Amino acid sequence: MAALRVGLTGGIGSGKSTVLAMLAQAGAAVVDADAISRATTAPQGAAIAAIAQRFGAHFIDAQGALDRALMREHAYRDPLARKQLEDIIHPLVGAESARQVEAALASGAKCIVFDIPLLVESGRWRSQVDRVLVVDCSPETQVARVVARSGLKPAEVEAIIAAQAPRALRLAAADIVICNEGLALDELRHEVVQAARRFGL
Repeated sequence: MAALRVGLTGGIGSGKSTVLAMLAQAGAAVVDADAISRATTAPQGAAIAAIAQRFGAHFIDAQGALDRALMREHAYRDPLARKQLEDIIHPLVGAESARQVEAALASGAKCIVFDIPLLVESGRWRSQVDRVLVVDCSPETQVARVVARSGLKPAEVEAIIAAQAPRALRLAAADIVICNEGLALDELRHEVVQAARRFGL
């Protein structure tokens, strides 16, 4: 039987990373597109040479990684730059994701969970997964959690939330929703185990 492919998404501060770790503990193979993307722009990352060639060596910091702050500022001012950066990174992420999927299938995984922060926004992912699992909570809870862990100001977190897909759009795309509102860790784990059973784990 083919492995079930599950797309996991949720807004910032929803607890998506915690749910991902719990699904992995339940036996799911995990493909973290975000972590793969970050690795491509880390020191000696697969995207570094192409970024330096396209944008200039000053976008690479002293450690040999992408200068994220400089690139963020540049991409914010120039939407074309953002697209050019995505054109470099996305194929690399796709190739590494495919490699990890092959490894998971070879090891007999029953379920592969793709951690996709922009699942709803990208549009292309929905056709590549069998189920969409959304981790949800109120915007107030998102702000409180992110402020507590990151030191960002509430207005900064609200701006990040506003830039992500609207909550209603995420929920509309969901096959399964885990409501992570006011749950203790054990209660959240219970919800994740229930979802994992539906995925054959």
